Amino acid sequence: MTREGLFAVCSTVLLAALFILNITTGSVDIPAGNILNIIFGNGDKETWTYIIMESRLPQAITATLCGASLAVCGLMLQTAFNNPLAGPSIFGINSGASLGVAIVMLLLNGSISTDLLTVSGFTAVITGAMAGASAVIALLMACSRIVTSNVVLLIIGIMIGYLSSAAISIFNFFASEQGVQSYVIWGMGNFSSVSLQHLPIFSSATILCLVMSLLMIKPLNALLLGEKYAENLGFNTHRVRAMLLLITGIQTAVTTAYCGPVAFIGLAVPHITRLFIRTDSTSSLMPCSIISGAIVALACNLVCTLPPNGNIIPLNAVTPLVGAPVIIYLVIKRK
Repeated sequence: MTREGLFAVCSTVLLAALFILNITTGSVDIPAGNILNIIFGNGDKETWTYIIMESRLPQAITATLCGASLAVCGLMLQTAFNNPLAGPSIFGINSGASLGVAIVMLLLNGSISTDLLTVSGFTAVITGAMAGASAVIALLMACSRIVTSNVVLLIIGIMIGYLSSAAISIFNFFASEQGVQSYVIWGMGNFSSVSLQHLPIFSSATILCLVMSLLMIKPLNALLLGEKYAENLGFNTHRVRAMLLLITGIQTAVTTAYCGPVAFIGLAVPHITRLFIRTDSTSSLMPCSIISGAIVALACNLVCTLPPNGNIIPLNAVTPLVGAPVIIYLVIKRK
């Protein structure tokens, strides 16, 4: 069996085990037999049914899809821009979503009102995050038509992130204490915001983007050999880059809107996958990164729910424990 095949088998088993642990582990001890009955619609205790169907199961599915999406985004950006430190947040899309949420929470007091419609609460937060991320995506798409250098486009994305952070700091200074607290909690990230009602929308968007990412394998493999080689093979590198920005932008926007600005998964997971399968071929790396991202996200979510008193550790307090050592190792290895 090849290294990629062995990795796929082992990681799939680990993924299934972590998924089951995410459903069975929590502050409330529920027997495994009862959990199966609840999932198949035969639960007899309303409290246990609510915990499994409204909390643990949606949370496990959200973590799986979010981790897979962020990992694929990181892999595609690192491959296309030939930069090992590229990730979903480097183009300012996370910052744009955060700015949209800051406007909703800090300036509009948690609600968006127009002549035709008024939304508040979680719906307003999702709307603000998607609007902010979409604005950044549109700006990057416009810049990609003008700028030919990948490095310059990266710098533009970083500057967009700085501008968004500056605006958020100003909003925080003038906001109410309650608004600042709500925004800080959202910025810590979590997989528990997607309820069973919102799960179909979130799942459909992420799965569609993952399918579109898999269709980018051939042009990404060509870009590994250089832009001129890719153009000789018939690929329009400007169009590939624009499509890449669009796909990664939508994926990042959706995950950030629902789960907050999740750190390090998109940056570190592609490198973790490379360490195991030891190849740069996108054909092998992308499916393996999808599984690895889901594994890392589920493991982080499991750690977040470990406190026995029912409290949840912030997600962005756990992800650096996985991501930072990988990046430090990468920097030292490359000297």
